[in-house]
This record gives sequence, structure tokens and C-alpha cells, in this order.
Amino acid sequence: MSDELVLDTLDLALLTAMRQSPRAGILELSRMVKVARATVQSRLERMERAGVITGYGPDLDVAAAGYPVQAFVTLEIAQGSLDKLHRDLSSIPGVLEAYATTGTGDVLCRVAAASNAELQQTLLQLNASAWVARSTSAVLLSTVVAARAMPLLASRPRPSSSRAPAFRDPGA
Repeated sequence: MSDELVLDTLDLALLTAMRQSPRAGILELSRMVKVARATVQSRLERMERAGVITGYGPDLDVAAAGYPVQAFVTLEIAQGSLDKLHRDLSSIPGVLEAYATTGTGDVLCRVAAASNAELQQTLLQLNASAWVARSTSAVLLSTVVAARAMPLLASRPRPSSSRAPAFRDPGA
């Protein structure tokens, strides 16, 4: 636990500013959080090295891009076949993400398609895998809470270090 990066209020302010203005550069971010450009640069590099920041690409809405039909699919798989299943799932373009889980199912997938007929074809492809024993799907109707991380990160910040004296925690 001592090796894990604990975010402080300055880190959270930077991440919030980046979410609010994703195109802002280092200089603009430094103005937004009122710290030196070098401080912003070093904090971002630290969070990148720790794996907190995983990329700067655009967030994509597959529904707006022409794939409005989405479903969650639970797969029950043959014992010890997770690595083999990975290859099969990766070869199906409609599989957006897949996670090994506990419970009655072994893998939870989120899939997307342009139509119900295309969704059915994707489900048939999933079931065609030699490693899938059974699948159950639930069509996504609407998003109640979109993917988010900031409320969780902000729930347990560590106090800011004194290394950025110009930064004043807006919540303090």
C-alpha cells in the first residue's frame, strides 16, 4: 500500500481542470489551478508514471458514432480458458470491453451494434467461441450514471504538499 500513489488536493484540482477543459495545455492548466507550469508538468508526469492518467485521447460515444444498441453479456466459460477466450473476444469488433468477474458468470462484456440484428450476430459470435459454455445478455436502455472517477478520487484526498505554495485548495 505504501507504493500506491495517493492523490492530494492539487492532483485532484489538476484532474478536475483537465476534465473540464480537456484541450487545455500545460500553461493553461497552470493558470487554472494557480501553480507554476513546472509543477503542473511534474505532477502530470508523476500521475502518468503511476498509471493514474492512462491517456489523452478523445472520449468516444459509440452510440453517437452509429452504434446505439448496447448490451452487457455475462459469459460462463470453460475452466482455465480465460487466456484463450481473450483471443476470441478481441477478434470481435463489437466487444468494447470485457472483465473477469466473480459470481455465477466468469466474464462480463459490454458490446455495441448498429441494430438489433447486428447485436444478434455479435451474440452468436460470442456463443460460437469454443470456450463459452453459456451466455446471458441484458440490453442497455439508458445510462443512469456515466463512467466517472472524480467523485471517488475526491472522497479521500491527502492534504496538498507544501511544495506548491501558490496553490490554495478551493475546498479549504
